[in-house]
Formats: sequence, structure tokens, C-alpha cells
Amino acid sequence: MNLKYTLDDTQWQILIQRVGESFNDLTIKRGFQYFKQERVQPVKISNPEQIEGLVEGNDEDKYRVTLNLDSLSESRCTCPVPNYCKHMIAVLLNYVSQQGRSVHAIVNANSTAMFKQTTKSSTHHATSSQIIDRNKEAQAKLREQASRIPSMSIKEWHELFKQSVSPIGFNSPNAGYAKNALASINNLQPQLSPVVEQLFKLHAHLFVLERLVHPIQNSGTHRDIFIGYHTQVAADDMHEEVQRILHSTLMIPAEPEQWPRMRETINYLRSHMLVESKNLRYFSEIYDQLWLQWIHPNLQNETLYTTELEHLKSAQSELGTTLSKLPWLLAQCQMYFYLAQDGPAWELLQQANKGAIIPPGRLLHFLHVLSSTEQWPRLQDWLINIGPMLSSLREEHLNEYVACWDKVIQHFPDAEQHLWNNLVDMLPYSKNIYEEALLTYCKWQQWMDYQLSIGKEPLDFRVSVMQPIDKNAPELLLPFYHQAVERYILLKNRASYKAAVKLMKRLSKLYKRLKQEERWEQFITAFAIRHSRLRALQEELRKGKLIS
Repeated sequence: MNLKYTLDDTQWQILIQRVGESFNDLTIKRGFQYFKQERVQPVKISNPEQIEGLVEGNDEDKYRVTLNLDSLSESRCTCPVPNYCKHMIAVLLNYVSQQGRSVHAIVNANSTAMFKQTTKSSTHHATSSQIIDRNKEAQAKLREQASRIPSMSIKEWHELFKQSVSPIGFNSPNAGYAKNALASINNLQPQLSPVVEQLFKLHAHLFVLERLVHPIQNSGTHRDIFIGYHTQVAADDMHEEVQRILHSTLMIPAEPEQWPRMRETINYLRSHMLVESKNLRYFSEIYDQLWLQWIHPNLQNETLYTTELEHLKSAQSELGTTLSKLPWLLAQCQMYFYLAQDGPAWELLQQANKGAIIPPGRLLHFLHVLSSTEQWPRLQDWLINIGPMLSSLREEHLNEYVACWDKVIQHFPDAEQHLWNNLVDMLPYSKNIYEEALLTYCKWQQWMDYQLSIGKEPLDFRVSVMQPIDKNAPELLLPFYHQAVERYILLKNRASYKAAVKLMKRLSKLYKRLKQEERWEQFITAFAIRHSRLRALQEELRKGKLIS
């Protein structure tokens, strides 16, 4: 749907009134049913006043609707009803939903109009022009307040955001609503300094994100909760945009007077992060990124870290059972990390790891900071301590983990043994990474011992995997091939015999390369005699030209 044309708040209020005055309640309810049954095909907006759409009727015919928002009486539908039909309502509701406006405001428009009619004797009936005047007055008041944004606190910003989006309604928390809410807030923005503008943009998105997840988050518990698909998409998009904002450089050293606003931002995110459900980690991740991207690079002393630790520690008694423990523990860990107090940080990680699965990004984040700042001794210690916590994660995360070890080993070659100790301790989850690391570091003997210990088959590997060993330590392949041959023979079927012969042909070439042809002749002779009763095997040996 083309959302080039959107309803402003004044047009929205007028449209609700017109629907209530033009359509009866039964028609609206029937149109609502059609809308819920998804009978409306994507609508087309020809101009700001005209909407076109197709609606599937009960008889499977499709009715073409042309809506005139300025004059509903001029709207047309190809169904038998001469005017004001349910198909028009269905198309209108589809349009309203895509705009992020309240569908139920239209569904209840008739009741609203009737209420206004019954109170006409005691209350002056507002005309369209009066509605416009009142909305203009409200907009003027908002603009006047918005002019004070540069001197407002963060809390006052959010109050202003709330007033700005209130005419939009909140019955459809989706991408359309998020777009319209941001547009309403951005229309308020006056000329701002660079840092204030970044903070304003950040809080506008945080406000909308809060609006999307707040009704769900306010359940008062931390059990698993359900979030609707369209709300999830809108919240994810808003979260990604916040991440992009935080990855832009904040030049707060040029505007040090903005640190109070930064502290307000910390307080805002902390208050949401500490009560966030385990299904909704939006604010806890944003809290982390705020410290990583905007605060840590710009701090000149440790005061803010210690102050934040005090706030976090006091949260347990203040929030009680509503405290979200994992984000709380990880936030404290992060402060200790920035203070270079690694011991307490590791203790907190151990606590967190016992009660929940720590998101891998939160663990790798510590490694990336140390790697980027070239703190190699600390990085080695962190790699050792968090390795077990990463053991059950996906391979992509373990690749990042080993990549950090590679950097440490480049600067401290003696650290290599710690890598192997950790990867062994992380088995079997680190299996693929362990094997790959052994090959990368040319640990041929260890690689082969590992394959023999787990009963791996040589034919399971691509030729490219075996080539380095075949080139650099071919003698290690002998027990690998011999062990597999004996396992194939024990299966006693034609397919396993063929596999055994295939490996024995490799063995023949290998013995020849090692100039041990005599040993090969002794082996194949004894082998053929030992298995002389296995006629199928004997046939395969002859086909392979291993015996005559």
C-alpha cells in the first residue's frame, strides 16, 4: 500500500465524525467482519481524498469500491446497495489500519455520533470547522511547548511526546502506528545542537518502542509472554534503528553541558531494563550499547561507573520480585568490567550463567572491547573464564571466540596451551571448532588422535581436509585407515566390503609413498588369509586388484 498520503490529526477526527453520521451501526459491524476476514485486497490511493479497493463478497464476486474521504456521499461500490455499504467500511478500515490509526474508533463512530446527538441539548454541537479550530489550537500549544525543547529535561521530552501522539490512538500497535508516531514527534523538533539532536532522536525512538512493548511488559510478571506478529515486527524495526543511532559518534566532549541529559538517559534505560521480561530484551541490549558506544569512549574518570553500580545494587531491595535478574547481573558485570575489576565481573557472570542462558552477544562484547583496545593480557583471562559459558553456543559465536585467541597468541605465543585446554573443556560442543583449530595450528598428531578416539571414518572427510596431513605427516594416516578397514569388515555386508577395499587401495599407495612396500605385502597377505571365508570380501579384493 502506498502511504504517501496520510491523515493528519484534524482529518482523522473529521473522518470519524463523518462515518458516524453517514453509516448505520449494522453496516459498520458487517464491514468490520469483512475486514477481519481479510476480504479486502490491497487498496490504492489515487490522491489524498480518494481510495480504491476490491472486496470479496459472500457470493465470491469482487466488488470495486471508490471512497471519497472528503465527501462520503460521493463514494461508490459496484454491489447492489445504492450507497453507504459494508464493502465501503471494509476498505476504509483496511486503509485506517495501514495508517496506524484506531480501527475501533471507526467501528464505534456511529455510537460516538449518537452520543453527541443525545447531548446536543446541553452541549453545543461541534461543527467540522470548530473541530478544526480546536485542533489548530492544540497544535499551536504543542508547537509553543516544543520551542522549549532545548531547555527541557528528558522526562519533559517524553511528556511532550505523549501529547504529540495522543490523537493517533493506540489500538493497532504496528509499523504504521510507529511511523505516524515518529512523524508526529519529529514535527515538533526545533533547531537543536548536534548532541541534543542525537539525544532527541534516540528518545523519540525509545518512546515509540516503549509504547509498542509497554502494554505487554506491564503484565507485572516475568513469565513467557506473547507479542503479536505486527507488534513484534514494529518493535524489532524500532530496536534496529536505535542501534544505528547509538553507533553514530556522539561528540559530547564538545557539549559537556549535556552530561545531565546523558545521566537521565541512563536512568530511563535502567528503569526499563531492570523490569524487562526475559522474552523482551530490547531495553537491556540498548542499555549495553549506550555504555559501549556513547558513554565509555567519552568518560574521563570512573565516577559514573561507581555511581551506576550503587544504583544497580540498590535495585534488588527496591524492585523485589519484579526485578529481572539476568539484565541486573549483567549490568553490574559491565560496570566492573569498565572499572577493570575482572574478579567481581566473572563472579557475576557465573551467577548469571547458573540461572539463565546468557545471550552470546553479551559475552562476546567483552572480548571485542578488549581486542579493539589491545588489552591482550586481560583478553586472555577473559577468554579462559568465559569459554565454558560459550561452549553450548552456535558455531559462529565460537569462531569469534577462537579468532580472539588467535590475536592473543600472536602477541603471547605461550598462551596457545590455554586455547587447547579451553577447547577440550568445551567438548563436545566445540568439536568442529576444535578440529579446525588443530588443523590451522598444524597439530596433526592431536587431530588424528581425536578422530581415532571418537571413531570417525576417513571417508567422512573431504579430500581437501586430509590433504595437509597427507602432505606433512602421512604416517599418521596408517592407523586411521587400518582402524576403519577393520570396522567395515565387522559389518559383513557388500557395501562395507567395498568401502574397506576403497580404503585399502589408499593404504597401498600410502605404504608405497613411505617406501614400506614389504610391510604392505605382509599385511595384505595376512588379511586375505584371515578373511578367506568371506567370499564377498574376497570378490571385492580381486575387483580392486589387491589380491590375485
